[in-house]
Amino acid sequence: MPASPCAATAATRYLTETPMSISQHVCLSMRIRCATTATNPKLKPAQKQLAIEPKQTSPQPTGQVKAARGGGLLNDPSLQSTWSHRAWVASGCTAMLISLAKAITTTTTATHLWLEPALAGMVGYFLADLGSGIYHWGIDNYGSATTPVFGAQIEAFEGHHKWPWTITRRQFANNLHALARAVTIAVLPIDLTCDNPSLLVFVGVCSSCIMFSQQFHAWAHCTKSKLPRIVVALQDLGVLVSRSQHAAHHRPPYNNNYCIVSGVWNSFLDQHKVFEALEMVLFIQLGVRPRSWSEPSFKWTEETLPSSSQNPVH
Repeated sequence: MPASPCAATAATRYLTETPMSISQHVCLSMRIRCATTATNPKLKPAQKQLAIEPKQTSPQPTGQVKAARGGGLLNDPSLQSTWSHRAWVASGCTAMLISLAKAITTTTTATHLWLEPALAGMVGYFLADLGSGIYHWGIDNYGSATTPVFGAQIEAFEGHHKWPWTITRRQFANNLHALARAVTIAVLPIDLTCDNPSLLVFVGVCSSCIMFSQQFHAWAHCTKSKLPRIVVALQDLGVLVSRSQHAAHHRPPYNNNYCIVSGVWNSFLDQHKVFEALEMVLFIQLGVRPRSWSEPSFKWTEETLPSSSQNPVH
C-alpha cells in the first residue's frame, strides 16, 4: 500500500531529531524516500454508468376530443372546409342559379306558360329525393373502399354509420363539395346549350336538392334545439327529411329510410319492399349479396358519442 503524507512527515521529523550515524541516516532516508515515492498501483478505470434518458413524448393538443373515424378529432382538419371546397360549392351554386335565371328570362309573363316549368320543378324535387335513396342504398350495400369511382363514398358512409354524429361537425363546404363538384360538371353544359325553360327549372331544382342533400342529412342528425326554426318547421312539414325518420335508418336492420332530401319516398319504397326486390334481382343475376342480408359488422355498427364531446362545428 502507498505511504500516506502523514507517515512521510513523521519519518522526516524522526530523521532530523534522532541522533544516528551518517550511514544510518543515508540508509533510512533512502528507505523513506522509496516508500513515499512508490508509484500507486494502476487504478481501474471508472465504470461508465448507463444513462437512461426519459422518453420524449409530444404534448397532447388541448381542446381536442376524439370522435371522428380513424381517431379523428372534433377540430380535425378533415372536418374543416378548404378554399378548394368553397370554390366547388360556389361553382355548384352558380350552375344551379344560371339554370333558374335562364328559365325565368326565357319564359313569358303569361300565367299558363309558368305552369309547365313549375311542374317540372316539382318533378325535379321528388326525383332528387328518390335518387338520393337509390344512391344511398347502393353505397350502403355494395362495394368497398377499393371500388373504383365510388370507393371513397363507400368508405365515408361506412364511417358515417360508425360515427354518425361527425356529420354535424363538418363545416358547410366540407360537407357539400363532392356533390357540388358533380353538379358543376353535369349542369354547366346544360346551362350553355339548353333554352327550354321547363328543362332548365327541372335541372336547377333537382341539382340544388342533390347538392344540398348532405346538408339536409346533417340537419337530420342535429338535435332540435340546435337547428334554426325554419329548418325545424320544414322538417315538421315533410319538406326536408325529419330527424325521427332518418333515425330509423341508423337502427337495426339498417335497410330502410334511405332517402335524405325530403324522405317522401321512404314509406312507399319500404312498404313495397322495392330495395329488397332489387337486391334479389342482383343476387340472382350477379350472385352479389347485399350487406343488409348479413349481421352488421363492427365497421357499420354505431359507437357511442364520447361524453367529453364538444359543440358541433358549423
